[in-house]
Amino acid sequence: MTAQIVTFGCRLNAYESEAIRARADAAGLEDTAIFNTCAVTAEAVRQSRQAIRKMRRDRPTTKIIVTGCAAQSEPETYSAMEQVDFVLGNVEKLQARSYADFGVGAAERVRVNDIMSVRETASQMVDSFDGPTRGVRAFLQVQNGCDHRCTFCIIPFGRGNSRSVPMGAVIDEARRLAEAGIPEIVLTGVDLTSYGGDLPGTPTLGRLVRKMLKLLPQLKQLRLSSIDSIEADADLLRAIAEEPRLMPHFHLSVQSGDDLILKRMKRRHSRKDTIEFCDAVRRARPNAAFGADLITGFPTETEQMFQQTLKLVDEAGLTALHVFPYSSRGGTPAARMPQVGKSVAKERAARLRARGEVATSKRLLAMVGSEQILLVERQGVGRSECFAQVAFSGDAAPATFVRARITGLSRGKLTADIAA
Repeated sequence: MTAQIVTFGCRLNAYESEAIRARADAAGLEDTAIFNTCAVTAEAVRQSRQAIRKMRRDRPTTKIIVTGCAAQSEPETYSAMEQVDFVLGNVEKLQARSYADFGVGAAERVRVNDIMSVRETASQMVDSFDGPTRGVRAFLQVQNGCDHRCTFCIIPFGRGNSRSVPMGAVIDEARRLAEAGIPEIVLTGVDLTSYGGDLPGTPTLGRLVRKMLKLLPQLKQLRLSSIDSIEADADLLRAIAEEPRLMPHFHLSVQSGDDLILKRMKRRHSRKDTIEFCDAVRRARPNAAFGADLITGFPTETEQMFQQTLKLVDEAGLTALHVFPYSSRGGTPAARMPQVGKSVAKERAARLRARGEVATSKRLLAMVGSEQILLVERQGVGRSECFAQVAFSGDAAPATFVRARITGLSRGKLTADIAA
């Protein structure tokens, strides 16, 4: 039995899990479970610990390795668990020698170094991705870490400071993926729009996007993972307007719709900035869709402040919400602020999600009757350019494109017929 990788959290973790898989397989690890953890919320840490305990109950002889952001930021939590055999930091998890050492019994039980001392991020040259969209969509890490210190966020202590993969290495890896027949690549990072600030000549994300699309005509579609709109550079806005292969779905790190809460979070944008960015993108790409990360129940948030976030959904046209009830993380400034309380945060999260569901349905209904190009993910299911999921009648192979006419909306999913 080859190593089993259990992934929590973001797309960057999903990408790195594939690099971990390759290194574990090369080392010949068997009967091993590797947990790639997330630290973004206390709940994410709790879920990973619960999964580790279950794994030990179900497979008492399996070797358990824990890595990822939670292992990096609080290694003592996992080293204290009797179910855990080894703990690896976020740098160490990508080093081939870590897994080679496990194979010969030479590994230290805890190998977690100072993440803030790391200055570079290399391309991982991931060849394939497990999961339901294997061969259809690939994530490509171009950036890691974050130089910002939002008052609620523990992630810089798990990922370190911002650092970028050199542009040439990004293009080389994207070329390999495209030539292997993967039609869509998603650029990912912890703070994606800060790309290039640490590289010679300080290239920007927009410059990287434009160069990729120019040099890789074989790349069919390019997407961006979560971006910080206030960091969007002129080249990125130009690419959105001019590059049809850059898909018009943008997930924004918004967090709140109230300016005072944004200031207390140490965010760098205002609610007006979010609205203006969405309006500008829609003028350039009328079919653009916007998702957003939003936090409810942040310390000091009043009902009136929360109402500002509810209103922002409509005013900015946000239609795919990732809503997080505020979770206090020890060691962050927000943990020392006056707390609103978990029950209030959860109740507000439920209301915000309900508003998001209405916004999503409205956007999808507006697509009924239109003709869309779909990237087929599996038989009978594809994604539109704005990332709407569509169930269609007719035969089409995964990783191909079909033209479809949207016929309706059923249970949150669009339906369509393949156009003649």
